[in-house]
Amino acid sequence: MEILINTSLVLLSFLAMEGVAWATHKYIMHGFLWYLHKDHHKKEVYGFFEKNDYFFLIFATPGIILIFLGLNLLMSLFYIGLGISIYGFAYFTVHDLFIHQRFNILRRSQNKYFKAIRRAHKVHHKKLTKEGCENFGMLWVPIKYFKQKI
Repeated sequence: MEILINTSLVLLSFLAMEGVAWATHKYIMHGFLWYLHKDHHKKEVYGFFEKNDYFFLIFATPGIILIFLGLNLLMSLFYIGLGISIYGFAYFTVHDLFIHQRFNILRRSQNKYFKAIRRAHKVHHKKLTKEGCENFGMLWVPIKYFKQKI
């Protein structure tokens, strides 16, 4: 029973992070922290790192803290932190490796789901300003992007 509870905590935390990522992206990154996210929407690339990469540290911190507290205080916090951290790894893999091709891997996937993610993200990046963007999530993709061509 304990393994079922712990696995559920990891899975629910992972799934909840899509909502947290969506809300953070829409209201914080495209809000008062736009100055950190703005360079991610520019067409020119000035180097390997962007100010936007600071969000990696911001998002990693709660997972790390919960894992630490879970190991030292309440084990259920560990599993919640683990779910958050797994989401962070998935986000990095999909966003940085697959969509933005920061490393030369995952270039030619023909998977319908991954193609839909790429389409939705391209629509998000059509706007170079913080207003008027859509598709703020990462892993949940509206159905319409499964039907369109890139």
